[in-house]
Amino acid sequence: MENLKQIPESKKCEQAKYEYIKSSYAGMFEVLQSLRQDEVFCDIKLKTDDKKIIFAHKVVLASASPYFHAMFTHFSERNHDVVVMKQLDSTALQVLVNFIYTGKIVITEENVRDLLSAANLLQLQEVKEACCNFLQSQLCSTNCLSINAIADLHSCTELLTSSELYIHQHFSEAADGDEFLSLSSEEVIKLISSDKLIVPSEEKVFESVIRWVKHELGTRKCILPQLMKHVRLPLASKHYILKKVVEEPLINNCLISKDYIIEALYCHLLKSEELIPQNIRTKRRFRDKVILVVGGESINEILINRTEWYDPKMNQWNFEPEMATSRHKISLAVVKDNLVFSVGGSNEHGEPLRSVDVLDLSSESPRWKPSVDMLVDREGPGVGVVNDNLYAVGGLSRNEGPPNSAEVFDYNTQKWRMISRMSTGRVKFGVGVLNNLLYAVGGFDYETSLSLDTVECYDPSHDTWTPVAEMCVPRCDVGVGVLDGILYAVGGYDGFEVQSSAETYRPSTGIWTSIADMHLSRENPGVVALDGLLYVVGGSDGLDHLYSAECYNPKTNTWTMVTASLNFPRTLAGVVAIDRPRHFKTC
Repeated sequence: MENLKQIPESKKCEQAKYEYIKSSYAGMFEVLQSLRQDEVFCDIKLKTDDKKIIFAHKVVLASASPYFHAMFTHFSERNHDVVVMKQLDSTALQVLVNFIYTGKIVITEENVRDLLSAANLLQLQEVKEACCNFLQSQLCSTNCLSINAIADLHSCTELLTSSELYIHQHFSEAADGDEFLSLSSEEVIKLISSDKLIVPSEEKVFESVIRWVKHELGTRKCILPQLMKHVRLPLASKHYILKKVVEEPLINNCLISKDYIIEALYCHLLKSEELIPQNIRTKRRFRDKVILVVGGESINEILINRTEWYDPKMNQWNFEPEMATSRHKISLAVVKDNLVFSVGGSNEHGEPLRSVDVLDLSSESPRWKPSVDMLVDREGPGVGVVNDNLYAVGGLSRNEGPPNSAEVFDYNTQKWRMISRMSTGRVKFGVGVLNNLLYAVGGFDYETSLSLDTVECYDPSHDTWTPVAEMCVPRCDVGVGVLDGILYAVGGYDGFEVQSSAETYRPSTGIWTSIADMHLSRENPGVVALDGLLYVVGGSDGLDHLYSAECYNPKTNTWTMVTASLNFPRTLAGVVAIDRPRHFKTC
């Protein structure tokens, strides 16, 4: 007989078990839905105000809805086979019961409000969130006020926040709609008193108040003084107050409102903002930042004298005053928060300029005006501001030697003076100000005809330049910006190709570190920090001038394209971030 391998006998006979988990309950719920539709085993009838009857099973409803669970376990309805569902739309209730049995629901503009109300009552959180997500996706100027009211009524926290933000950002459009006219006086006051309201000018708030009052003049004209208390007339232009506000019949017939006009005109007479009375009407609303783009070169090397600005809240580019001098290869800087200086550059003949223009953003009728000329003509200088002193360094010059000279403008004395020269003659480079130090980054060295990876730092307190760590990549025509204490070098030309790469420098570590690449390769872009993001505007990809902009989020190390395009493709333009002036109005 053939030998067989002996199977060892178990030391102890253990009880066997095998666990099986059903992969889906869909089939079971299909049966339950079929039973419900055939009114089989149904032990509850839901009756609505319009006498419609919806059959169901208590145990199924209780398993999905805390409202039904409490009803069928703790209240008298547990012994009833008919329950009256007061103030519930029968169609919405039918849809929700179907959802409980099928897990499917279709939300539309026609049913979303009834569904949200019913889901909130029945504590169907999934449906409530789905309705809120749908309403949020539908937000627009014609419905944002009613959606906000719905969110408040049903305690939809996220929808309430997002709709409030939308209203603040699109007040002008919302106030022109019919929903605004239906607001209560309390709701209007809450809205126009908000510091977060974003309007092209305070004139729009005044016009909205007058429109609301006139809609139901008989009952609302007595509320006008309460509303005018929150209209910030001192922030409106003097011309508008005299031409529009003073001549408004409703104001003329209201003594209290006339007092607000006198207050506004008095504020306009005061020369210093420090003398203006501090109250709700003189307080500026949320001072949102915008990006100002000046000059530069467009298609076919045509110089641009139009100024434009970008509002990230509205995602829109808008035009502003023309420059006094058409120029490109300029540099921009902001002094004392409201003075934008356009420094140097070259004219239509390609000649470097000494001239400097300034735009006073606090002026009633701002326009570009000539300022004090530099001591040296400079094409493509690097500029920066330290303690309200404006520095201009490097750049190509006709009558200067190697492009390493530097000078500073003292705004108080209105004079330029020369400072220490850089160690390297730089053109096509970038400048950033970090910790009251001036950093000259990259550029092109005419002596060696090479793109530079070198960086040097100027200390105004010692009038000295000191080299710092070299970049990872040589970069001429580089964009430079500063965000949250970090210096950024973006794009540029390395001697072989236009770069999409970018890198950062932290003084604490003393080294450059590469970050994510941009979506597009860019040389001569404008770079500016705004609201925690680094914006890169325009430039050239080596073949075409660019209409586009993109922004970098340091928290995620990602770049996002700005969906709104510049009005002109621009390269070699000046770019800065400024507090949005009241005369900057959305097109």
